[in-house]
Amino acid sequence: MTIDELRDMVTEFSQRRDWERFHTPKNLVMALTGEVGELAEIFQWLTPEQSEALCDDEEGRVKVEHEVADVLIYLLRLSTVLDIDLATAVQAKLKVNEQRYPVNLARGRAVKYSELG
Repeated sequence: MTIDELRDMVTEFSQRRDWERFHTPKNLVMALTGEVGELAEIFQWLTPEQSEALCDDEEGRVKVEHEVADVLIYLLRLSTVLDIDLATAVQAKLKVNEQRYPVNLARGRAVKYSELG
């Protein structure tokens, strides 16, 4: 399934419920932030090892999948409302990041681009 197909499914879901009037950019960003918070809550007090193993069991996997899906749903709605082509936006941002994080400086380093020099 493509990003556009997912966007269409989410839009149709919202339209059938007459929710579009509530889906302002501000409301969608607030909802997206809440869902990211719910995803973070799942991982909050886990050790790195526990976080890596969380999806090894069905219950953990379902919790994570549901929150990841909620994040994507709100992101898709926001991109629709703001008329942002996600594929184009991602490609453009990766080009920016290619400049900010050259492989020879960034490989194996978890630092911000301003600290790579």
